[in-house]
Amino acid sequence: MKLKSFSLFRRSLLTLLPVLALALTGCSLFSHPEKKNVMAQTYGESDTNADRVARFHVGDTMTITFTGPPEQMQTQEPTIKEDGTITLPDIGRVKAVGKTPGELEDAIHDLYVPRFLTHLNVTVKTSNDRVYYISGEVRQPGRLIYTGAITVSKAITSAGDFTDFADRSDVVLTRANGDRFELNLNHIISGKDPDPPVYPGDQIKVGRRIL
Repeated sequence: MKLKSFSLFRRSLLTLLPVLALALTGCSLFSHPEKKNVMAQTYGESDTNADRVARFHVGDTMTITFTGPPEQMQTQEPTIKEDGTITLPDIGRVKAVGKTPGELEDAIHDLYVPRFLTHLNVTVKTSNDRVYYISGEVRQPGRLIYTGAITVSKAITSAGDFTDFADRSDVVLTRANGDRFELNLNHIISGKDPDPPVYPGDQIKVGRRIL
């Protein structure tokens, strides 16, 4: 009798082991990825590195100079249109939004060479000051000049502060590299949450209260 009971117990244990293993594996497979730190510096160790990775946005104006071809090509000063492109002679529309000056130089070069020219040097320089963007329920939405270290709450104040319809618990900070963070300004103002820094190219959007 004891042998039979032991045999049944062993069989039950062998049946349960795969189930337990699968459950443990499932916990690992469906674990949440590590959240990105909104307070982390996204451009490197200092603000001076932001210049080297600044990316173009809609409305930015740039100066493009060409050297190397037999005939002098005229300098261009296009503004990025709503579709994220600029237009240049012969090659037409070129996607510029999201690119760094260096990336845009390479893209323009490859569109001209070798189809139109055998040799070309392209230089792209931004004609804008470093800026960040605020939209939604603030009194003065738009592009603001980045003059130095600033936080989300101070940036909103610089944009005229919240409107009467603003939902302070619904603020989204989008980094220039695409990282997105949902913020509650009530918690930030009360000191419960940290006040994240704003960098050139970042976007802040303030939501509207549902009445």
